[in-house]
Amino acid sequence: MIPVPAILLDCIAAAAVLIYIPFLVVGYARGTVGYDAAAPRAMFEKLPPYGQRATWAHQNSFEAFMIFAAAALMAYVTGVDSPLAAIAAIAFVVARSLYSVFYILNVPIARSLMFGIGTLSNGTLFALSLLSANSN
Repeated sequence: MIPVPAILLDCIAAAAVLIYIPFLVVGYARGTVGYDAAAPRAMFEKLPPYGQRATWAHQNSFEAFMIFAAAALMAYVTGVDSPLAAIAAIAFVVARSLYSVFYILNVPIARSLMFGIGTLSNGTLFALSLLSANSN
């Protein structure tokens, strides 16, 4: 069995990688409309709808990663060794994986559900960290 601290760190690394998965779709979409190296951001309006959604998923992944990294590092630093922390960290990674897929495929209800699961996961990690820090 993998120790909880290792799961927390592994999930941070996995979440960092997930930031760039939607960007692969953005790259493909840019290739289909003709990539302009002189003005890559100006191409946004020319992208097909799935490419625009992939751009938004990529941008949102940065935002979500910052909160998760803080929550998981707080749990790590405060010595949280709870199976609930491991479940929350893994749930975040799975939810964020599916979030990008649902965003790109334009399934807003499922995307919102994955966002909610990610947020609940972060809240769980923050709460467990605060409980651990305050019990010492």
